[in-house]
Amino acid sequence: MEKTTTTQQTMDQVISPAQLLEHWQGHRGLTRRVIEAFPEKEFFNHSIGGMRPFSEMVSELLAIAVPGLREIVGGKTTELEEKIDFGNDKSKVLQLWDESTEEINQLWSQLGLEHFQEYIKLFGQYEGTVQSSIFYFIDNEIHHRGQAYVYLRSLNIEPPFFYER
Repeated sequence: MEKTTTTQQTMDQVISPAQLLEHWQGHRGLTRRVIEAFPEKEFFNHSIGGMRPFSEMVSELLAIAVPGLREIVGGKTTELEEKIDFGNDKSKVLQLWDESTEEINQLWSQLGLEHFQEYIKLFGQYEGTVQSSIFYFIDNEIHHRGQAYVYLRSLNIEPPFFYER
């Protein structure tokens, strides 16, 4: 397959970087509402069938999105560190979530269209394009949010509507 030029990529583009960011941030807003829906104790302790508590899944999400985007923008490889100590304080989780959401916006502004098809090795181990890495960030969040929906339902809590982003 022939390598396309930036001009050709722009002509063939289906979704703009701004639209992709808006889509991602819509998911992040929904995930934030899911975090809020959990009673604090259950957020850190509730699990089903050997799955991790949602707090550990959120720690993973925080460890991937901004550090991954920093690596994409800055080019400096870092190790993936999935464990964040929240001190069993959900307000700290929400604060970190909000800070990371803002940082995504700042980093995104440094990501040019020409970079989306570049091949990278994220965290020194995950190979793909910048675009496929960003899709992974989003897909992984949706996957873990789905697990959280099961947790909330098991606690007799109505989760936020998934389509209200």
